[in-house]
Amino acid sequence: MNTVDLLANQTENAYEWTNKLIQSIPAEKWDVIPGQIRTNVTWQTGHLIMSFYFHSIMVIKGHQMDVIQKIPLQEYNRLFTKASPLNTIGKTTPTDLIAQLYFVQNKSLETIRSLQDVELLHELEKTDVPHPIAKNKFDALDWNIKHTMWHCGQLGILKRMVDKRFDFGLQIND
Repeated sequence: MNTVDLLANQTENAYEWTNKLIQSIPAEKWDVIPGQIRTNVTWQTGHLIMSFYFHSIMVIKGHQMDVIQKIPLQEYNRLFTKASPLNTIGKTTPTDLIAQLYFVQNKSLETIRSLQDVELLHELEKTDVPHPIAKNKFDALDWNIKHTMWHCGQLGILKRMVDKRFDFGLQIND
């Protein structure tokens, strides 16, 4: 397995965990903000849409018109980058966010799989906002995986607080 295939596989796995957690939380609980964690599923999902676009598409291949046409990136940047989760309540729907999440995940995986291993060491595409972690394309894609799993942890905690413990399918022997 080459490095691009490994990154694509790990990214796909991280996205699958994201989707399992998000899908398990009832839509009517997406805007609930537990006092202890001060976030909600709406903000988490919107934030992941923005981060997938930035870390695994934009800094890798530049802006992509198909994404720009389907996702209101400027509005989402205001809502899901630095704004409080309180500001997201009632601004979107779970159905729209899930569709946009899947779209950007597919575009992300397509972008990763289009690379050759040698390109992973290339500089990032120039953006108005410098990447906070990465110096090259490998770093950005590696960070995307780590950042995704960080938010999966937050989604798992949210799931437990607003609904119930996530069933990972573990068989517990009594």
